[in-house]
Amino acid sequence: MEIKIAKDAGYCFGVRDAVSIAYDATDKFGKVYMLGSIVHNEKVVNDLEKSGAQIVDSLEDVPLDSPTLFRAHGTTEKLWKDAKEKGMNIIDATCPLVYEIHHEVKKLCSEGRKIIVIGDHGHDEVVAIADQVKDAIIISSIRDARKLRKMKKVGVVTQSTQDFKNVKGIINILMNKVFDLHFINTICYPTKRNHEQIIEISKDSDIMLIIGSFTSANSKRLTKLSKDINKNTYQVTNSDDLNALWFENINNIGISAGASTPDYLIEEVKNKIKLIYQEELWKKGHLKLKLV
Repeated sequence: MEIKIAKDAGYCFGVRDAVSIAYDATDKFGKVYMLGSIVHNEKVVNDLEKSGAQIVDSLEDVPLDSPTLFRAHGTTEKLWKDAKEKGMNIIDATCPLVYEIHHEVKKLCSEGRKIIVIGDHGHDEVVAIADQVKDAIIISSIRDARKLRKMKKVGVVTQSTQDFKNVKGIINILMNKVFDLHFINTICYPTKRNHEQIIEISKDSDIMLIIGSFTSANSKRLTKLSKDINKNTYQVTNSDDLNALWFENINNIGISAGASTPDYLIEEVKNKIKLIYQEELWKKGHLKLKLV
């Protein structure tokens, strides 16, 4: 039995930095307030809450002079303005690559272009990107793109964790609807690398496991990407979700994880698989174990 883990599985640097900033803040202040979940992973959020980081729904829920953490996905202009007017102690954990998308959107808008954001409707990152300019259009699918009217001058960016196949299909439609189209591919490099690795690993694996929260659009997208290639793909949130029956007569196991999945959850899944196979060793006595 061989286990192969994608090199770029799990935390991207933006999430890793955001979580680190949150822990540093609790060490320094004891109690900090997060405006929404800092990342889309319940285990990470629960661990942070235990250390002193409390989730709140609005700025009004933050006690006066208390440190407030803005999440990795980015924050709307109104929230920034309101926080500054209140003189709040803001700790900014926004991913640098998300800030780059904000910059590109404003630049495209300054050229007189209508802005289209390719991303998931209602997603925190997408909402913040679209908020950088007036009346941005959000489209998530080829179906959305087909509904658009013809336009003269358009600038397009993407949510950082979008699937390139989906983006490519949308751009192909926009090319027939827009006279002057300027597309900037803002899918982040960690996402691109993880997608590429999943495609390769899923081809050679008897089973694929994607570790990530079901509240994470990124993790669900990785699962779909893998399942399109390897039908024997399962998404799990942690090692407790593993089913021993999945591994019967299985030799090659591929693993990847969403960008908000911590390293220790990946390690726990790998160790649980080892235990499952050790039980099989006792039963059969001839199963060769090779773990990489």
